[in-house]
Amino acid sequence: METILIVDDEKNYLVVLKALLEPEGYEILTAVNAREAIRLIRESELDLVITDMKMPGITGMELLEESKKVAPDLPVIMMTAFGTIEMAVEAMKKRAYDYITKPFQNEELKLTIKKALENYRLIKENRFLSEALSDRYRYGNIIGKSKPMLEIYDLIQKVAQSKVFVLIAGASGTGKELIAKAIHYNSPRKDRPFISVNCGALTETLLESELFGHEKGAFTGAVAMKKGRFELADGGTLFLDEVGEMPASLQVKLLRILQEMEFERVGGTQTIHTDVRVISASNKNLKEEVAKGAFREDLFYRLNVINIEVPPLRERVEDIRLLVNHFAQKYGQDEGKDKIELSGQVWKAFYRYSWPGNVRELENTIERAVVLSSNGKIDLEDLPDEFSEKREDLDVDRFIPLGAPLQKTLEEIEERLVRRALKECDNIQSHAAEMLGITKSLIQHKLKKYNITI
Repeated sequence: METILIVDDEKNYLVVLKALLEPEGYEILTAVNAREAIRLIRESELDLVITDMKMPGITGMELLEESKKVAPDLPVIMMTAFGTIEMAVEAMKKRAYDYITKPFQNEELKLTIKKALENYRLIKENRFLSEALSDRYRYGNIIGKSKPMLEIYDLIQKVAQSKVFVLIAGASGTGKELIAKAIHYNSPRKDRPFISVNCGALTETLLESELFGHEKGAFTGAVAMKKGRFELADGGTLFLDEVGEMPASLQVKLLRILQEMEFERVGGTQTIHTDVRVISASNKNLKEEVAKGAFREDLFYRLNVINIEVPPLRERVEDIRLLVNHFAQKYGQDEGKDKIELSGQVWKAFYRYSWPGNVRELENTIERAVVLSSNGKIDLEDLPDEFSEKREDLDVDRFIPLGAPLQKTLEEIEERLVRRALKECDNIQSHAAEMLGITKSLIQHKLKKYNITI
């Protein structure tokens, strides 16, 4: 719902315009002077201002100038009963959207308002698109060519063209929001907003206000009307991150909105219709949460029309090299280091590590290492302590039978290690060599020795 502020010191004009425009589906705010209007422009999320030109105190022209300082793109239509060409030219020079004289024709005013709102909507859409392109939330920002990731790319391509709800499941740090953005920016809604909210980061009261908005005075601190994420995402996508953390009372309200696509702001009575595509994510197993009674079953099935499971990094080891190179280049450029190299010990440590924090932990580790590295070379001492080479001794008594022939046993272990490294590295010899801490020529020797074909 678009919000229009009307400013006029003649209250009868405010009453007439409100009665004329509210049936058109607009939300109308009014102010009897420019000072009150400036406060509303600063505190409210407006789509259009219609102001009288001649008012006591601060004039409409001064209001126009102040409006452009606060919200440069917000369209302003000027009204006056004393219209002259000179005043019209001055208003347009100061970036008024249009200029109308009193008394005005109702249909002409409606058409001018419609054009102004359409123009503002286009400006906002272009801004969203520009931000999206600069952030490059496309497939290229999801790094990986492992089998699980290829399956996810296929799912993104299939679901992006529809408006079906999607639930993305996976541990923290696996890149769930990147996948949500890839779906949005490859969908017909790509030119409309992508709005996200973390359901686990806010108290119940604040989360309700963030989702549905609130009216002025709805609660202590609600000094102005605020639009919620469902309203801001109209025509686009709403991403509900960590939806499993949502309180039970809000789960009921969310289910109703998803079914009806309408809601009321907190403290309000006006029903607002919205058209959003909802993508949610959770690091919890929501089926288990349903079984425990912590999450509504009907809401789970409403959100989980399409399910995308994002694997932890330890299950896509072959993607580590791609991710490392991507983050090394990114943070190397930030630090003015043109080329970043990793020692063989570092590669070995990375492949051995279980990455409990997933891709986010890997990114943070590379960022730290790039800063600490000397001459663009990352060594073990540039990594946190958990990457040190300390490890528990191999339990020989448990895994190797007493009396096993030394040479034959060592060769069997060596062959298994080589085969495992090749499998984890997608049969890329240089990568497998780095994982094993040996040279590429030596691993080629082992391939011949054990008759391993790739």
